[in-house]
Amino acid sequence: MSAVLATPPATSQEQEEPTTIDGFHLVIDALKLNGIDTIFGLPGIPITDLTRMAQAEGIRVISFRHEQHAGNAAAAAGFLTQKPGICLTVSAPGFLNGLTALANATTNCFPMILISGSSEREIVDLQQGDYEEMDQLAIAKPLCKAAYRVLHAQDIGVGIARAIRAAVSGRPGGVYLDLPAKLFAQTMEAGAGQRSLIRVVDPAPRQIPATDAVRRALDLLKSAKKPLILLGKGAAYAQADADIRALVEQTGIPYLPMSMAKGLLPDTHAQSAAAARSYVLQEADVVMLIGARLNWLLSHGKGKTWGGPKQFIQVDIAPTEIDSNVAIAAPVIGDIGSCVAALLAGMGSGWAKPPADWTAAIDERKDKNLSKMAVTLAARPSPMNFQSALSVIRDAVKARPDAIVVNEGANTLDFARSIVDMYEPRKRLDVGTWGIMGIGMGFAVAAAVVTGKPVIAIEGDSAFGFSGMEVETICRYNLPVCVVVFNNNGVYRGTDVNASGGADVAPTVFVKNARYDKLMEAFGGVGVNATTADELQRGLAEAIASGKPTLINAVIDETAGTESGRITSLNPSAAKKK
Repeated sequence: MSAVLATPPATSQEQEEPTTIDGFHLVIDALKLNGIDTIFGLPGIPITDLTRMAQAEGIRVISFRHEQHAGNAAAAAGFLTQKPGICLTVSAPGFLNGLTALANATTNCFPMILISGSSEREIVDLQQGDYEEMDQLAIAKPLCKAAYRVLHAQDIGVGIARAIRAAVSGRPGGVYLDLPAKLFAQTMEAGAGQRSLIRVVDPAPRQIPATDAVRRALDLLKSAKKPLILLGKGAAYAQADADIRALVEQTGIPYLPMSMAKGLLPDTHAQSAAAARSYVLQEADVVMLIGARLNWLLSHGKGKTWGGPKQFIQVDIAPTEIDSNVAIAAPVIGDIGSCVAALLAGMGSGWAKPPADWTAAIDERKDKNLSKMAVTLAARPSPMNFQSALSVIRDAVKARPDAIVVNEGANTLDFARSIVDMYEPRKRLDVGTWGIMGIGMGFAVAAAVVTGKPVIAIEGDSAFGFSGMEVETICRYNLPVCVVVFNNNGVYRGTDVNASGGADVAPTVFVKNARYDKLMEAFGGVGVNATTADELQRGLAEAIASGKPTLINAVIDETAGTESGRITSLNPSAAKKK
């Protein structure tokens, strides 16, 4: 009988350790599971290793020089993609730098998640003086749509899922996610860790409007003698482009786009009333708002801007927006895509176009205003003024309608809105609801990264100063961005004087004849100093053709600007001077 040899038990050294996963990789895997492929941020304690690991795992990490601009990039990415843009910052000061972008994203309804490392709770709560100690969650809460903190590795999946859903559902906005430093080093069994992650299903579910609300709106629209459709950036965000165009064209109603809605239909469209804006706002009797709010940008729906009595139809995803300034006769609540589709379906055949005397009166004013503008744009003064410089950019965008225009400033913003025509949706990014300066380079980086298309950033010299150092970021990632700085030596203009007669220049005056183009050259990009429209045209054409990071210092007559641009009325002293 042969002996049976028993296998000796394994020594402790030979036993396989269970595979574990740490907080760093759980965060990365949760983002990837939900289709997040890009992070905008700035490395530092405690998130430096997270940026390295994310890049190693295939997430694109775009590192900025200042967190506010990384946050602006994340917000713009959210607007362009309908996915929450991710901004990653360090604790305390870095977190605070990102807050302006987070609050701005919430105000403008851009889906964005600000993820910040933070100090340990037990020390923060007892105020014992930890490194960069701050109760970041409490500070963020009033400034965003939602705020969450994750303390345990097994909750990372839930935290990220909740942040994503909060950012994009209903009216989109900014979300804060607090990740204390100790969380990243926590480990758990790898299989359990992967099972704890959540892929968010239908994060922004359709919200179908009520049938009676659609019928009420259509009945009111039919009764109008002077109807007007007003398109806001919510309509652009919705990506319901074909249905919005069909609604406008099938009704035959003149439309007016807000600045970031330009291009939903080409600005050259026959029904565009942009060149007769003042007239249509005063004279319309029924106004349909689609993804637009009656805030200060529309004079709150009342006053001299709006002329006589009128009735409003408002298409919006947020019922609390209705009646926020004036009575809304026909609210249509739901997501823009579903609401516009329902309006189209409810129209049926035989829809009567607006009265011919209404559309003819608009066309007459449009023709008159456009002819007057054409004369102004054709002039070639020396030095350039805003109109002659912008006429060059207008032609460049017409030749490349897929190019994305980023725009900020006072006069630079106001003139560009009315001069530079847009032809495709979501190709114009600007200062939005708050009119905030400093969005320029962050928005430009995001637009280039997300779309791969050429970007033309039209910047006032003052506005450029908020984010100008990010031209290094543009060069570092070799992005197809051409920055055009309208240099008139100051805020609004460069002619103010020190009323005291002292040696200091006036508060609104910059260094005379500054060469912003040299800043781009310092980082390996292309710098162009343009003193004439021809030089600007050549520089811009070469920049778009080459795709190289370029900055054009466009020298503008320093007397050309108006204080506060078109919102002089909001500046008491400027209005008094006027």
